[in-house]
Amino acid sequence: MTAAGTDTAIRTGHVTRALIYLVLLLFVLFYMLPLFVMLVNSVKPLSEITGGNMMNFPEVWTFEPWRNAWSQAQVGVQATGLKPYFWNSIKMVVPAVAISTIMGALNGYVLTKWRFRYDTVLFGFMLFACFIPFQIVLIPMARILGLAGIAGTTSGLVLVHVVYGLGFTTLYFRNYYAAFPTELVRAAQIDGAGFFRIFWRILLPSSGPIIVVSVIWQFTNIWNDFLFGASFADFDSQPMTVALNNLVQSSTGVKEYNVHFAGAIYAALPTLLVYVVAGRYFVRGLMAGSVKG
Repeated sequence: MTAAGTDTAIRTGHVTRALIYLVLLLFVLFYMLPLFVMLVNSVKPLSEITGGNMMNFPEVWTFEPWRNAWSQAQVGVQATGLKPYFWNSIKMVVPAVAISTIMGALNGYVLTKWRFRYDTVLFGFMLFACFIPFQIVLIPMARILGLAGIAGTTSGLVLVHVVYGLGFTTLYFRNYYAAFPTELVRAAQIDGAGFFRIFWRILLPSSGPIIVVSVIWQFTNIWNDFLFGASFADFDSQPMTVALNNLVQSSTGVKEYNVHFAGAIYAALPTLLVYVVAGRYFVRGLMAGSVKG
């Protein structure tokens, strides 16, 4: 190839790359547009929203909608803002994520390094549980929570999310541990290490990538869940998503859109922060157990 041909190919490659980046930038702008609308209108007085363009920047900046959404009294059944329900979600999410992750790691450990009869059948049933729609388990789960005496409590919601998320966490850890050298486990057994010592000292310290995957997946699903919270929580144990719905529905007369936008951002912030902090490890953790050998 001549020098002129090489220069032409390089220029063509640069133009193609620039067009790809331009298209991706347009998609990013389109995807971020709802967030822009929420942010801009959450710092506007209500008069600028109802009597102006929602895409415009505010003429008068105010953080009163954020204060109202968080703690001040609202009209109707929502009397205290989102603050107590935010902490309800924290008290629900943290133990549910921790328990389901630890139990999923133990299940993955047993299903890969301590083989037993019909272990693949058991794993198949747990995998099948990942595809059961939420609506199917509402009535039997309500019955179980009632019999256990934890209906309408945060503990009941923790149990629901642990049970429903266990299939996913088991799947993640099982696939990850399948690529882990079984020889290390056998060597530890020869040295006298028991079941839990092998798990805590050998497998768990090397499970950082898949733990991140499990935590992000479970945190996102549990925090954003509405159906279980609306079905199994009472007024004092409602999570953030249910309280946000009540905040929107409780407005009578003129809708306080600025307060609603601020409340929606409050509800989205924890999952956004989780992805900002640990999102780059998510795909890396998924890929870590995808290839064996």
